[in-house]
Amino acid sequence: MELFKELLDYAEYLNQNPFHQNLGVSLKEYGSLEKKIIRETYLSVNPENKIPFSEEMDDLIRLHYLVTSRKVTTILEIGIGKSTIMFDHALEQNKLKYGDFINKNLRRSNPFECHSVDNNEKWIELTKSTYPTTKNVTYHYCPCHVTTFNDRISTLYDNLPNICPDLIYLDAPDQFSPIGDVRGISTNHPDRLPMSADILTFEHFLLPGTLIVVDGRTANARFLKTNLQRDWNYYHSEEYDQHFFELKETPLGIYNKRQIEFCLGPNWKKNLKKNPDKS
Repeated sequence: MELFKELLDYAEYLNQNPFHQNLGVSLKEYGSLEKKIIRETYLSVNPENKIPFSEEMDDLIRLHYLVTSRKVTTILEIGIGKSTIMFDHALEQNKLKYGDFINKNLRRSNPFECHSVDNNEKWIELTKSTYPTTKNVTYHYCPCHVTTFNDRISTLYDNLPNICPDLIYLDAPDQFSPIGDVRGISTNHPDRLPMSADILTFEHFLLPGTLIVVDGRTANARFLKTNLQRDWNYYHSEEYDQHFFELKETPLGIYNKRQIEFCLGPNWKKNLKKNPDKS
């Protein structure tokens, strides 16, 4: 997969970027970094579950790699958890390596910030108390309601941080916590599926080069794919159980162009569609 073409050795990458230490993970006890964790059939759709899922190191390593290899500056994380701590570490690495250049040369008003959104105050407090030393994370408690988008039943958070992310990680809400229903239909059922529409409401503000990662949530990813209106490259990895959307458009101006060239490299612009604003 093009996004991970230079991630050849998970163990070596983690040796160079030991974010597992911030999570308190013992690699000796964890075992193979590429092992697949199989959960009980109803665990992920159990509304009574109060225990955070254990870390999946292969997923976290790939996400960390995306942040560092793409020189990500600003993250919108929808759904807090182990990934929050990993993102904090990755942004700190980027800050140390590229902070001076980015602050002087790019127009990024929230550099090296991860804004983590969740509609569960208890999860937020648990994460903050378990990992109190984060440097680059701002937590946002945002209630979530069942509503519609283009007459399709979905969910929306009541408020979101007013930032311009270059990486969006979608891993919430679950189907049980959004409030309300539309004509009796809601996501609050074990056989229903999460259906977040938030990204669709601010798609037009996103900059070319933005990457969206959807963790699992295949029905939600297909809903996004059907309704996104700009030129996105889409890839579904069944192996990783993740979906990737990359906004492949010509730069909006000199600052976006400068950001793309620094963060993603000069070859990123290859194979772009002809600028629709020019004949």
